[in-house]
Amino acid sequence: MTTEAPAGPATGGAAPGGPAATAGGDPATLLRSTSYLRLLVIAAVLGVPVSAVAYGFLVLTSGLGDWLYTDLPEALDLDPTPVWWPLPLLGVAGLLVGLVVRFFPGGGGESPLDGFHPGGGAPAPLPLLGIALAALVSLGLGAVVGPEAPLIAIGGGLAAAAVRLARRPIPAQALALVAATGSFAAISALFGSPLAGAFLLMEAAGIGGPMLRPLLLPGLLASGIGSLVFIGLDAWSGEGVVSFAIPDLPPLARPDVAQFAWALAIGAAAAVLVAAIRRVAVPLRAPVERHLLVATPLVGLAIAGLAIGYAQATGHDVTDVLFSGEEQLPQLVAAEADYTVGALLLLLLCKSLAYAGSLVAFRGGPTFPALFLGAAGGIALSHLPGLPMVPALAMGLAATTAAMLQLPLTSVLLATLILGADGVAVMPVVVVAVTVAYVATAWLAPRPAGLVTASGAAGPVPQPR
Repeated sequence: MTTEAPAGPATGGAAPGGPAATAGGDPATLLRSTSYLRLLVIAAVLGVPVSAVAYGFLVLTSGLGDWLYTDLPEALDLDPTPVWWPLPLLGVAGLLVGLVVRFFPGGGGESPLDGFHPGGGAPAPLPLLGIALAALVSLGLGAVVGPEAPLIAIGGGLAAAAVRLARRPIPAQALALVAATGSFAAISALFGSPLAGAFLLMEAAGIGGPMLRPLLLPGLLASGIGSLVFIGLDAWSGEGVVSFAIPDLPPLARPDVAQFAWALAIGAAAAVLVAAIRRVAVPLRAPVERHLLVATPLVGLAIAGLAIGYAQATGHDVTDVLFSGEEQLPQLVAAEADYTVGALLLLLLCKSLAYAGSLVAFRGGPTFPALFLGAAGGIALSHLPGLPMVPALAMGLAATTAAMLQLPLTSVLLATLILGADGVAVMPVVVVAVTVAYVATAWLAPRPAGLVTASGAAGPVPQPR
């Protein structure tokens, strides 16, 4: 996974030759141009429909999972739900995703194992359909991937398609910026905040310099207008404000010296965990891609087996291991007293292996499983002396996310949003843990052959894959 990206709206930013190519221009001249004003109007018009589609996609994937794992067994008079229930669901999910990857143009989108990286622009309608189908199956049937990468592609593809429907010539750079604006609105609908979306796309795309504000402003406008879908307008109440904050956390006054020491250890541990997940996933990639229609169902069955084994050993639900962890994280924190250290360690093992398999065989994003794994590890470590649960939780989820995504600013922001009122108090130790995880990940990554430092010796790689 690289530290730069995404350059295409399909993965979260502007295509090569797109807005980033104008970075050497004059922002004042751009802001005074009529074409930029037209772009702002387009962004405002696209904000609500793109946000509404993103919200609908999230509701659909969440509802599909609830129906398949809860409502359907009850409707079939299977009470309690049979132990084997996840096996056919994950097996079918693997087969369906394999079919999409094998036969749809675009292969169902980028593999989550690649993370956020430079792409080739907004997807065309048929590849976009494949991305949506592969993500819907993966997310709804229990694969350990998140929704952020498909949402970025869906937002960018829909925005570009809407502009193309006007049947008027549009420069490639302008089309790329419109697509990036759609991605901005879609990802902000997921995170519940235009600022969170701005952090993710700005850091991942590497946008900077004097053109930063003009390039981000259309996306910020689209996501701000799009937030009316949740906030409402006048008599319309909206769908309800999205919040990442975990409720009812104990208040934390300030960190202490011991927690700073723990930040060093947690950052290093997060880097080791992510490196281990990648060491499992990367060798699986080639055989899975060679035998998609056989290998993807087998990976799905293996993931289901891990979830069943965990549930049988601990008495907790299979959904702890399955799914992205976005909905399961608050439940884990709320019930942390019901989890023994042994159960948490087994959860960490099974979820990590399921995550590795999902990164290879399914389609989605890598963010939320990393958040969940870091949280589970942090809660387990909080049983040790000098480490309260709240800072352990914050450092764990932020450090693991930074190690996986290589986006340290976004990781700190997500931890702050998730911790709610405690976010500011834990930020100093979170920053230390994220810094250690980010740097340690570079040292643990395999070194490409032929990379030589100024001294003539092989050097560490700052952009791990």
